[in-house]
Amino acid sequence: MEFFKFSSIEEAENLQRLLSERIILSDRFSALRFIGGVDTSFSRDGRVLSVIVVMEFELLKLVTISYHLDTSIFPYIPGFLSFREGPSIIEAWKKLEIKPDILLVDGQGYAHPRHLGIASHIGIVLNIPTIGCAKSLLVGEYEEPKPLKGSFSPILYKNELVGVALRTRDNTKPVFVSPGHMVSFESSIDIVLKSVKMYRLPEPLRYAHQYSKSILKGSE
Repeated sequence: MEFFKFSSIEEAENLQRLLSERIILSDRFSALRFIGGVDTSFSRDGRVLSVIVVMEFELLKLVTISYHLDTSIFPYIPGFLSFREGPSIIEAWKKLEIKPDILLVDGQGYAHPRHLGIASHIGIVLNIPTIGCAKSLLVGEYEEPKPLKGSFSPILYKNELVGVALRTRDNTKPVFVSPGHMVSFESSIDIVLKSVKMYRLPEPLRYAHQYSKSILKGSE
């Protein structure tokens, strides 16, 4: 199966529905020694850069980094982010010297109109546990969680739980967390919270974002 190519929006939607049937919303990992984070940036001239960082989970210490710079093929279409960023993420994954036990993805997982956000898509393609951690809401409704770190409220879409709005720091905007693949809702919340230090974003995603911007700037 070709995981990222489509000739029409209808074909892409059908592929998403087909792949979403493979999603596992339970924990399929045991030891959690290394955690990864992936972020993708785009240049003005149409290049796409995906960066994956791997950190020791307990200490949140950087272990290794890989990236892939390519030409963007797909335009930005809401709900189809994985088709735009997925191929370069896969190539960056192939270059990793140490593979993480779980991967945080800057984007949605199950909290998607067809339950196949980029975290779920990547998780299925690579057959790895993934979690979506987005800075904005894509679908569903939620009540504002309490202002204390660790507070969360469910995101409901068509009366189904698809994710949570999670407060990672006191009195800051929540992030939107949803399982990608082979991870439960409970573990998604727990792992994201344990990956946060002083900032709103989990450290693997924050590092990946910083590296993607600096590498892209250096390539200009």
